[in-house]
Amino acid sequence: MTTATLTDSEVLDLANELAGNWKRMDSFAWFRESEIDDSDHWAIIYTHHRESGLLDGSNAGVIGKAMMPFTERDDDDPDVVMETHSHFAVGWIAGFSIRCLDPAGKVTEAFKRYAELNEAMDQYPILDEEDYSNREYEATVENIVDAARSLDDEFELPDDWQYEVYSWLSDNDSGELESTSDQGGYPSEEAMRRAMNALFERTNNE
Repeated sequence: MTTATLTDSEVLDLANELAGNWKRMDSFAWFRESEIDDSDHWAIIYTHHRESGLLDGSNAGVIGKAMMPFTERDDDDPDVVMETHSHFAVGWIAGFSIRCLDPAGKVTEAFKRYAELNEAMDQYPILDEEDYSNREYEATVENIVDAARSLDDEFELPDDWQYEVYSWLSDNDSGELESTSDQGGYPSEEAMRRAMNALFERTNNE
């Protein structure tokens, strides 16, 4: 993960900029406004939605994990609350509300941590290369299963065949595994047939 360094002044400026941002959102009503006394010091940060790609999903996971320690406090007044809201265009949108400033107007530790992550994404878009790579792999394997539906009747394949197909394509036709629209690789029918033929022949010769 990229290490991001912000000055205290930069973090404070960002906190003041985002605090109360929910008031400026179109066609939006925040139900928690009536539950807290310092709603003007809070911001709503959205990280992903139903149609998000793998990158947003990965970064959202990293940010969510980093925010979790701030979701619990002994006085039941945490500085971060995870939230999911309905959205007319994408069904739902998720993230968290965060207390940017404490009652004295100082930046909270939770917001400092978020500001570091936000700056890290500005410097380099992927917060966790390993997590993102794993998501690409799993999405591609799922896409391989989907891409094989039209070929199911042509082959009798062993358990976990999709991973074998992925491995064959990785060794012989890696371009077919390149991610498309940040949703993982989706091999063509021709590539799938080549890979499945090779796997079928190898299985029968063992």
